[in-house]
Amino acid sequence: MLHTDSDAPGPVRPISLLLVDDHPVVRKGTRELLEGEADLRVVGEAGSGEEALAQARLLTPDVILMDVSMPGMNGIEATKAIKAEQPGVGVLVLTSYDDDAYVFALLEAGAAGYLLKNASEDDLLGAVRAVAAGESALHPSIARKVLERFSVASNPTPPEDDLSPRELEVLRVAASGRTNKEIARDLDISPRTVQVHLANIFSKLGVGSRTEAVLHGIKRGWIDPRSL
Repeated sequence: MLHTDSDAPGPVRPISLLLVDDHPVVRKGTRELLEGEADLRVVGEAGSGEEALAQARLLTPDVILMDVSMPGMNGIEATKAIKAEQPGVGVLVLTSYDDDAYVFALLEAGAAGYLLKNASEDDLLGAVRAVAAGESALHPSIARKVLERFSVASNPTPPEDDLSPRELEVLRVAASGRTNKEIARDLDISPRTVQVHLANIFSKLGVGSRTEAVLHGIKRGWIDPRSL
């Protein structure tokens, strides 16, 4: 979710964050780290998936930091429910679990990023900002799992019925992890045009994040994961 209405400099509101974890100590430490940054603001906390869904409805945060294992509704179910209601919200998974079942279930549910709790503070802050900007943020070990899962693309589906040639080009460049400004520079178009193309791509593919769009492209054979 982008936080500026134009490329012109001006006041930028902080990225609003909802912390979801059933361990209060973990939430406290994460809050202290995030609130030490001028552009980040924690607006709420939740200790379960049910609370996360209620808080997301009430607060409409930009980014939700989501744990996986929680009592009642788990992080996978909560992510799916929240994304169904608020497709524009960015869900960043922050967990100790890197099991394939969890990883792919959460990415399929609409998570835009997946970090392990052993990530550095800088990596976490960078991931939060990336997800808020509509970009992907995957822990290196998680990215490897994605590449391994989709290392061989078979029977590519023609994208003509889904994406225009320019949209497909934008998606392929976005898959390499470039920011909107970098995509704009590479393709010699404006950052706002990149935003428009990405919005169209998300709409056509029925997804809510860049991560979902890239996974969709890999599955359809439009993107070669070995080039990422």
